[in-house]
Amino acid sequence: MIHRSTRHLSKKSARPARPKSSVAVALKKTGGGVVSFCLRRPRGKSSRASFTPSQLIAVVQTGLPIEELKDLQASLQMPMEQLVPLLGISKATLHRRKTGGRLGAAESDRVVRFARLMGQAVEVMESTAGARHWLNSPQFGLGGAVPLAYAGTEIGAREVEDLLGRIEHGVYS
Repeated sequence: MIHRSTRHLSKKSARPARPKSSVAVALKKTGGGVVSFCLRRPRGKSSRASFTPSQLIAVVQTGLPIEELKDLQASLQMPMEQLVPLLGISKATLHRRKTGGRLGAAESDRVVRFARLMGQAVEVMESTAGARHWLNSPQFGLGGAVPLAYAGTEIGAREVEDLLGRIEHGVYS
């Protein structure tokens, strides 16, 4: 019996390595994760470390590693217990994702949505602390809603982006 399991292991290790997916290549090429890319990418400029739209879509569809959620949580400096409900993730699902090591496609999409908003807010507010404060404070331009809560849907996120654009161009309303 020991001989059989040893033989099985040797067959398994003799398999050729699978070619890397375009997702793995994109992550390695950028030298960081999607959240870092969304937070630090200069708008309107292409940089060596960037995702093409098709790479970004592929990464999101595959599901982000759970570390990306932790990166978002660190950038927002928000307790995980407060962040995951905003992302529409239950405690049980979060536990399953931590065990599996990867978020689902819809959850990954929401993580990227929040990271993009944080990146845009940092750019407009010209500081990370200012962006965090703005994203967590009621905003007149959103009818008194808190931007991160408002961004729970794609439509809400677009409204937050639009408001940030108006602030950036001096058309705050």
